[in-house]
Amino acid sequence: MPKVKMPRKSTLVDMTAMCDVAFLLLTFFMLATKFKPDEPVTVVTPSSINTKLLPDSDVIMLTVDKDGRVFFSMDGQPKRQQLIEDLNTQYHLGLTPQEINSFTIGASVGTEIKNLKAYLAVKPAERKKSGLETGIPTDSTNNEVAVWIEYARSAQGGNPRLQYCIKADNGTPYPKIKAILDTFKDKKIQKLNLVTNLEAAPAGTAAALARDQH
Repeated sequence: MPKVKMPRKSTLVDMTAMCDVAFLLLTFFMLATKFKPDEPVTVVTPSSINTKLLPDSDVIMLTVDKDGRVFFSMDGQPKRQQLIEDLNTQYHLGLTPQEINSFTIGASVGTEIKNLKAYLAVKPAERKKSGLETGIPTDSTNNEVAVWIEYARSAQGGNPRLQYCIKADNGTPYPKIKAILDTFKDKKIQKLNLVTNLEAAPAGTAAALARDQH
């Protein structure tokens, strides 16, 4: 008897639903992604062979340019909002909700506290031309770096993962770095991270031998 041929069924698969899901995911990531804010100044950091990576969160960063200007930054918008609201209350700055939001979603700040209201009222792209980016004072009579550190620690609420970093230019005057280090020392903060560029370990050193073994 002849074999009965089974009718072939179409292998066509409707991809409409999958395409809809793909575009929904793409739209979500486009709307939810936050770009890293621009650096306040260009800093050429020194080189080292330390392979420890800078964490993406739980960081208080002080950036120092070659002219010795100090800029403060801290991640976490809720913590930044708490910080600026505390400063606004303590120093009677009279910040508007828009100015508070400008700090909350912004990047670094580099001006005196008395000029903070005018600084935040200016668009970030125009601050360099405003003449307000004079840096945070570090002198003994007006050490506002200590103020920023103290209020930032308070806003962190005892975060055990918090790390302190200094990102200084190769040409930064040493007295400026010493003043910052002394400030951390006065605040009983002994563990600091210096941001550097990675370079290869010199041949024959223990670091180079350990690298070759891996």
